[in-house]
Amino acid sequence: MKRNILLPDTHPLTWRNRKDKKPVWIDEYRNKNGYVSLEKIFYENFSPEYIINLIKNSGLKGRGGAGFLTGLKWSLLNDVNDDKQRYLICNADEMEPGTYKDRFLMERIPHLLIEGIIISAFALQVSIAYIFLRGEYFKSENFLNRSITEAYENNYLGKNILNSNFTLNLYVHSGAGRYICGEETALINSLEGNRPNPRLKPPFPASIGLWGQPTCVNNVETLCNIPAIILYGNDWYNNLSNGENSAGTKLMGFSGQVNNPGIWELPFGITARELLEDYAQGMRKGFILKSWQPGGASTDFLLEKHLDVKMDFDSIKKIGSRLGTALCMAVDSNINMVALVLNIEEFFSRESCGLCTPCRSGLPWIVNILKNIYKKNGKLKDIQYLEDLCITLGPGKTVCALAPGAIEPLQSALKYFRHEFEQLIQNK
Repeated sequence: MKRNILLPDTHPLTWRNRKDKKPVWIDEYRNKNGYVSLEKIFYENFSPEYIINLIKNSGLKGRGGAGFLTGLKWSLLNDVNDDKQRYLICNADEMEPGTYKDRFLMERIPHLLIEGIIISAFALQVSIAYIFLRGEYFKSENFLNRSITEAYENNYLGKNILNSNFTLNLYVHSGAGRYICGEETALINSLEGNRPNPRLKPPFPASIGLWGQPTCVNNVETLCNIPAIILYGNDWYNNLSNGENSAGTKLMGFSGQVNNPGIWELPFGITARELLEDYAQGMRKGFILKSWQPGGASTDFLLEKHLDVKMDFDSIKKIGSRLGTALCMAVDSNINMVALVLNIEEFFSRESCGLCTPCRSGLPWIVNILKNIYKKNGKLKDIQYLEDLCITLGPGKTVCALAPGAIEPLQSALKYFRHEFEQLIQNK
């Protein structure tokens, strides 16, 4: 097993974590350089434009799964030249099956997220920020609320932060537990008290967002990267990675029948094989790796031959999948792929908001066909129906990315494991 030695200049997200897995509260956080980056931007008179350019040049990409450049997203908000109220929303509605990286950060080192939000809010000239939290994350909610109280008591939040004339109020909003709230415009609708349906784009939230005002939505892990970039600079952040067009480190993990399931902060560019064999310590005795997903249930299945791919956005895309959340799931040879895909599609069908027809009708149709095949009531032409539905629900055919993500595991299962579908149909 390879040791993961946590140091400030190599593990900006996790080096402060405690071995006993308890949260790092404010006194310990400050003893470990906590809020030093926030003090730096005020004492050295960083301008919002300077911070945005720093983040843009760092190459930091959104860690929610899409991988859009964070600095570029911020600059879109600042291009809106008016004096309207602006909002920053931290997307903590983590509900992708197999994903728990944001929860790990919020429950182990909540002040890192709060410091990242304050710096980001200053760069965007935002005075009100929200953390939109998955409803089932009760422990995260308690830890965040305690940490926010500590931050107010120490003048890191509220009026005139550190005598800078900058004011920020931060609130935690727990959602009602709907997967679609992870989509930024559905999240905004939910925060406004409306049904969480995605909005058509354009207009984008940068111009018309929460309550019609300019709004930026960033993921938890994305915001947790901000303090270290401020402290060490964009060149340092770029040099952390060995990946292709992917700067910095990433929380990565492996679940399934592996010897050491878990989550680790690692540089982009490490191979999936290193992640599986050196950190997750390979498959358990009696289990053989059959397939794996690189980053959540909505990413395409890959094979053992793909394990030498670099774990970064571009490299994973080149072999036909997405990095997603970089929390991999190992599928062992005891699992029937039809049963697994049926389970995944039932989840996405249940979580569809029903706004657009391809998603509302197409996903239940997929579920019914898969049920028939799994119960050995299917016909060979059902496979063609599934392939047609993968096209109908693909990118650009629906309002948001739920349906295109939902069909990724199905289309890759048909590509690599078509014989398992055919066996269930033919061997009745």
